[in-house]
Amino acid sequence: MAASLTTLDWTLFVLYLVVVLALGLKFAGEQRSNEDYFLGGRAMNWLPVGLSLFATTFSSLSFVGLPREAAYADYHLYLAILYIPLFVSPIVWIWFVPLYHRLQVTSPYEYMELRFDRSVRRLCSALSIVYTIGWMGSMLYAVGVILQAVLDLSPDQLRLTLIGVGLLATLYTALGGVKAVIWTDVLQAVTLGGGMTVVLLMAVAKIDGGWDTVWQVGTSEQKFRMFDMRFDLTHRANFFSAAAFGIFVYLPAKAISLGTVQRFVSLPTVAAARRCVVVNAVMSAAICLLFFVVGTVLFVFYHQPGASGFPPLNREDQLLPVFVVTEIPRFGLTGLLVAGLFAAAMSSIDSGINSLTLTIVIDWMQGRHPGVRFSRWLCTGFGLLTIAASLLVPVLGRNVFDIVIKISGALFGPMLGLFLLAMWCRKANRIGAWTGFVAGASVLMIIWSETEVSHWWYGAFTCVPTLVVGWICSLVFARVSRQGSSSRTEASASDG
Repeated sequence: MAASLTTLDWTLFVLYLVVVLALGLKFAGEQRSNEDYFLGGRAMNWLPVGLSLFATTFSSLSFVGLPREAAYADYHLYLAILYIPLFVSPIVWIWFVPLYHRLQVTSPYEYMELRFDRSVRRLCSALSIVYTIGWMGSMLYAVGVILQAVLDLSPDQLRLTLIGVGLLATLYTALGGVKAVIWTDVLQAVTLGGGMTVVLLMAVAKIDGGWDTVWQVGTSEQKFRMFDMRFDLTHRANFFSAAAFGIFVYLPAKAISLGTVQRFVSLPTVAAARRCVVVNAVMSAAICLLFFVVGTVLFVFYHQPGASGFPPLNREDQLLPVFVVTEIPRFGLTGLLVAGLFAAAMSSIDSGINSLTLTIVIDWMQGRHPGVRFSRWLCTGFGLLTIAASLLVPVLGRNVFDIVIKISGALFGPMLGLFLLAMWCRKANRIGAWTGFVAGASVLMIIWSETEVSHWWYGAFTCVPTLVVGWICSLVFARVSRQGSSSRTEASASDG
């Protein structure tokens, strides 16, 4: 199963790294202020920003997770992804993008302070920090899982690889700021899309009967199933679980996550930010479908007549890279695969590190104006935390995609509930926000420890209690506050 990189493989891989570092150095000299460093001077172009928004979320985790999902399960996860163009993007277009541009915020959590107070703002910022570090660590570990299959790495070599990739991503992110992040993400989107198209065509060519066999076997084995209408909270492969995941995880990921909002406000106008939303929606639907089709083709290849089924793997996530290494003529494709992996990992890590630095500077250091040098050192510190998180990921579960889904639902759900409370309830207040958050966290603890509810529902089971309890408590405490004011007024009048 192991592979040695040929001269062509190494050439493609090293060329990619050179281009990435060149981008970081190019933009390093253009950073005059933190607004340049974090927001590109609010003058970025919508097309690369839209591609960057997609590439950041379509990470090394998706690179291994989506084909694995299609090969070992079905298309219910793709149904959840379709909520991005069909449901999430219209909401972001109509409500969230104009809100952020009208308020001229740099961090979405500034809105929480405007509606509640600074403590709620920092609560959301802290949840975002915990999520982002866990997410980046998972992305980095996903690269290690693949490279371990491709290069037959020992555990010690795997750890050294994680450290090396993390340090490289940290280096060019600290140098170039958000411009380097965005343009590297564009390069990553092109590399992944092109490489996976080549893999798909070569894989289909190895199946007797080609596309007809893929369709026949996929249909007979129900690999394309995505509308199972059984309502079962304990099972994720049904329409309702996919809807819960698509709404309560992808909506906050695209509407209130720091990295996403950072891109919206880096654009000069609402119209440009909306075009960015459209680009992300189209790319999400198209490229994710490509990866799901690859997974289905892999299933058919390993289960066609004469085949013996899936190869033995340490982790199911290694299916795609093992196929590339063992079944496809090389011609530099392994080098392209490795370059694509580094691109996917670094596009996620660079975005996360830059966003974490932004939230510390904006949400936790109000009134202070640290320079670009301080921001670069902060980037470096978060890069080291990401490497540490990647080394801890293996203890959390076997499939890194499922790990991230659990983290996303647990942390994004309460944040979405607080944002909806702020936007929908005119009388929302700090007490209601905190009480709602405690209610959502309590429900999460119960379903996590006492039930077998699928983790695709975690976002819904944290968002809804946060919103409902927060709304009720806001109304109750608003009345108490008014009654208290009235009593104090009467007391003052009688004293007079």
